[in-house]
Amino acid sequence: MGGLIATGCADGRDDGAKPDGRASTSGASTPGGTAPAPAPTPTALDFTPDPKRAPKNAADARRLALAVVAGPDAWGPDYVKRTPHLSDPDYWPVLGEGCSWGSGTRPSTVLHSVTAYSEVPAVDGRGTLRVAATVTVHRTEEDADWEMAGTLEETLRCPNQRLRDGERIEGLISLGNPFGLGGNYTAADSLSERGDYYSDEFRGKQSYGWYQSRIGQVTVATVSKGAPGYSEETTDTTIGTVTAQVQALVTMLERVKDELEVRS
Repeated sequence: MGGLIATGCADGRDDGAKPDGRASTSGASTPGGTAPAPAPTPTALDFTPDPKRAPKNAADARRLALAVVAGPDAWGPDYVKRTPHLSDPDYWPVLGEGCSWGSGTRPSTVLHSVTAYSEVPAVDGRGTLRVAATVTVHRTEEDADWEMAGTLEETLRCPNQRLRDGERIEGLISLGNPFGLGGNYTAADSLSERGDYYSDEFRGKQSYGWYQSRIGQVTVATVSKGAPGYSEETTDTTIGTVTAQVQALVTMLERVKDELEVRS
């Protein structure tokens, strides 16, 4: 199931960066009174893969996925592990013809996939805010690219989807951004989905978001299902869900790079 991608402040701090990652020069000046030149826009992804470090079997892929997947610490200080925290090793979600999600057989092109579930427990009148992070290690970069394309197709085919009993999303829209477009300077490819989330646990709608990125043969994704008392941008005690998603996503992208790139 498909996600945005890393724009601007990767770690959620207000560091004066614009969405495309360039430093803001608004109101800034040097001691001589001349505004500093903006940082150059990246022209290529800062990642050189090492073929010797690429996973070639299920065991290698599992080790990589578990090293990369984002737990509560990557989302924010108020997040904790859900129970169970990790998905079943054989779990593979499939969007059926009726636009309902169910379990299917993992494709032969996938070496390993894992999802880590986290949440902010209900407190002070707020509902339980549930999030998840997924890492999928494919056999090849082309296989991973096909997954990204398939995610975009799912939204076009099913703008309204049933997640499980008592949960659904409606009005999904998606956007794909290869490197250099739409503020994507952190991954070879990225996508985002936004929509309205409905649950039997509360009245009315909440926000739903899925962000997904690809580096080489690995895709990473984050999902957030809103809850009463939270906004997409800010809350009183917890960073907004969008900020938390981007933070968790970029954390995983950096981990992928650390695992697979050439070491000097």
